[in-house]
Amino acid sequence: MDDRKQIYRILCFLVLFCSFIYPCLSELCHPQDKKALLQIKKGFNNPHVFSTWDPNTDCCVNWGGAHCDEKNNRIETLEIYFGGGDLSGPIPPEIGDLPYLRTLWWHKQPNLTGPIPQSITKLERLSYLVITWANLSGPIPDFLSEIKSLVSIEFSFNNLTGSIPSSLSRLPNLTGLALDRNKLTGPIPDSFGEFQGFSFYLKLSHNQLSGKIPASLGKKDFTYVDLSRNKLEGDASVLFGSNKKMTQQVYLSRNSFEFDLSEVEFPKSLIELDLSHNKITGSIPVGLTAVDYLQGLNVSYNRLCGKIPVGGALQGFDYTVYFHNRCLCGSPLMESCK
Repeated sequence: MDDRKQIYRILCFLVLFCSFIYPCLSELCHPQDKKALLQIKKGFNNPHVFSTWDPNTDCCVNWGGAHCDEKNNRIETLEIYFGGGDLSGPIPPEIGDLPYLRTLWWHKQPNLTGPIPQSITKLERLSYLVITWANLSGPIPDFLSEIKSLVSIEFSFNNLTGSIPSSLSRLPNLTGLALDRNKLTGPIPDSFGEFQGFSFYLKLSHNQLSGKIPASLGKKDFTYVDLSRNKLEGDASVLFGSNKKMTQQVYLSRNSFEFDLSEVEFPKSLIELDLSHNKITGSIPVGLTAVDYLQGLNVSYNRLCGKIPVGGALQGFDYTVYFHNRCLCGSPLMESCK
């Protein structure tokens, strides 16, 4: 019996000894992922970036911004939500060496520069590609359409230039595209009415986009669409219609849209509508009073005429949402209708 106890003690000691001398034997992190993460850290050439990424520790445990899948212990998320600007320079190509990555979410990194690397196309499981409030430059690459798993692309607040690739509409799972506050030029692609994703949001505001809204966009029931502060023109009424059931927020201000508002049928799902600073004519349609949950409205600085319909939420707004039109009248404006 004493011999068995002695053997047991020796075995326990060996297990404990090995756990200290060879900690990697019990490490959860996959060696391929760890190597890629350390190469990414090295690529940014900043001793402060990813300071918790210690090569002597487990990358699935307390590596800030890196998260492993609980089932296979592969890196599935890289995220930085706060500012500070630790990420400096271009995105290292080793970002493509994390085959199980599903979410890349970097926010407020003003020193993050350069183009979007092509190596990102190796991420065949990537769902959320979000790099916002940074200084990415160059075009939005056509090769993003190769990542068929993408659900959301957001590059808001960067310095991206050139035209928007029409190939993005071929992404079968995409439900959101945010390219606002860049320096993009050219038209909205005709193919953008072909997005298959349900409950789709489209943010293209604060760019230098030009031309007309493609008629194909009328086929899509966007929950959220923001085209404001561009150089767009023509008829934007294709975005509306009584057949739309999902449309909630539409922002079209500060463009050169020209259409007759009185002929527009608005979806009852509408919550916010901004048409200000355009060249829209006609009158405010009575149908807008039937929009049950309208919380925001702005039709100022257009060429509208006629009486503001009574009913719904229309009299609950401040007069400023109606002023600077050709001849609108009625409450809440001071001008009475003759």
